Amino acid sequence: MATDTTTEQFFKNPVIGHPAGLFVLFFTEMWERFSYYGMRALLVLFLTSSLFDEGWAWPREHALALYGTYTSLVYLTPIIGGYIADKFIGYRKAVVLGAFVMTLGHASMAVETHFSLYLGLFFLVVGNGFFKPTMTSIISQMYEKHPNKKDGAYTIYYMGVNAGAFLGILLCGYLGEEWGWSYGFGLAGVFMFFGMLQFYFTQGIFGHLGLKPNKETDREFVETDKDKLNPFTAFDKILMIVSAVIGLVWIINDPVSKIGGTDLFNFEVGSLSGSNAVILFALALFLILIVSRITRFVSVTRDRMIAVAVFAFFTIFFWAAFEQAGGSMTIFANDYTQRVLEGNSANIYRIANTLITIIPLGVITWVLWKLFSQTFAKYTLGNVFLATSFIIIWTLVIIMLYQQYSADSPEVPASWFSILNSLFIIVFAPLFSKLWESKYNPSAAVKYGLGLILLGVGFLALAYGASGIPQGAKTAAVSMVWLVFAYFFHTMGELCLSPVGLSYVSKLVPARMIAMMYGVWYLAIAIGNKLAGSSGGMIDAITKEYSLSTFFMLFFLIPAGAGVLVILLNPILKKLMHGVR
Repeated sequence: MATDTTTEQFFKNPVIGHPAGLFVLFFTEMWERFSYYGMRALLVLFLTSSLFDEGWAWPREHALALYGTYTSLVYLTPIIGGYIADKFIGYRKAVVLGAFVMTLGHASMAVETHFSLYLGLFFLVVGNGFFKPTMTSIISQMYEKHPNKKDGAYTIYYMGVNAGAFLGILLCGYLGEEWGWSYGFGLAGVFMFFGMLQFYFTQGIFGHLGLKPNKETDREFVETDKDKLNPFTAFDKILMIVSAVIGLVWIINDPVSKIGGTDLFNFEVGSLSGSNAVILFALALFLILIVSRITRFVSVTRDRMIAVAVFAFFTIFFWAAFEQAGGSMTIFANDYTQRVLEGNSANIYRIANTLITIIPLGVITWVLWKLFSQTFAKYTLGNVFLATSFIIIWTLVIIMLYQQYSADSPEVPASWFSILNSLFIIVFAPLFSKLWESKYNPSAAVKYGLGLILLGVGFLALAYGASGIPQGAKTAAVSMVWLVFAYFFHTMGELCLSPVGLSYVSKLVPARMIAMMYGVWYLAIAIGNKLAGSSGGMIDAITKEYSLSTFFMLFFLIPAGAGVLVILLNPILKKLMHGVR
């Protein structure tokens, strides 16, 4: 009964129809996404910019190797952080700890030395591991007795994610490119710190949710777990540990070998390099683990888990291309795109940038006011930190817009294009949500295939736009419309594919295997992110040998081909899913 009372009290004085605690999580997650995407938008630009522009003038291959390793590890550490939060410290302590460690990471990167850069990225990866898996867990507990409101809650939360990404890229990118790289990295840390303080001083609003796990509750769950048979064997655990260690070392070795010249896999196995041989060996061990686990289940469960494994495999192709946004597409924006605008083009940009900045920020400020009306008296300090952060945001936005209007020929920051993904999600997500609830809702495989094909079409636009750039060229002045088209189609692809993702893991996988299969899913995304960095790092080699258009055409052919293949597999996947939609 205590649990019922605790969860029901959240709905007594709602904010826009939902518990005030949801909006505390909304703003906490918003600032975390602000910091993550703000830093991500600057990392490759900073590393590859010339010394004249106060960058480090790294080769693109080196910068993208580091970028790929960082984004890959971001998806691996939540597997460990989520386990620690579940079993030992609870979700709320994990949020505060993760936010604090990430604040240290951003502050370290603002120093702009090699040691501080690597230390900062390490802190960001570790902090993210604690932070990322815990926020949605608190929402799940909060809405345990109100499943009918859960979809709406996650929609609001998802808006917070994209609002943070939008503002982070916009403002960190602006400060980094216009004021100095340290200002951009530092601003990301400032708002991560404010997000932590706001959550810490307002966490009482969650009652008993997210505190240290209750062992009695855990015991009851285990006793009612229908899939408690089929435990992990000693051989399973050995395979898991060995493949994980090898994979982790391989991910870290890639930038270390390129940047520092120290290669742990400096040998050959037949015609394979040591690096390729080692990762293939680790992959083989992991596949043996997955196959041996799946074959021990009854036929229906086995088939459904095979379907999850197939979707996870195609997920790698999606993220390997999609995450070019922070790598090769950022380089294309910076070095190959005409960003200095004049005349009508400049006025259109000024007006559009003003509208897409002021309107969403105004809506979020209105939500903030609604939250204040319910929580300010009881949680004054947390709300003061939240209000202060918005005062800073509005001040920076006004300064940014003023400078753009006062400049005769405004220059669009290279990082600005990355905001288009969040903007298009905010605009089109409600439409896709309605489509998935209608009679026209396609099957999981068709959604996945469409997502991959649309992603490829975005790169086809870039390939066409880059077709006039000479072979081996390092700079050009292509129209920015091609990047706009690319981000539009990439976002449409993401909206097609995102409903499949983790939701199908929870629908198809038995309780005993959910934790492991979530790990497999995040592993697939991590591999995709690492491949994004490795393949993006080939931009100079392919451009020199062929052309920049050829480079982007590869990212059309591979995802689009994978999309067609998964659609062709639709009848087989439907049978494997045994009626789950």
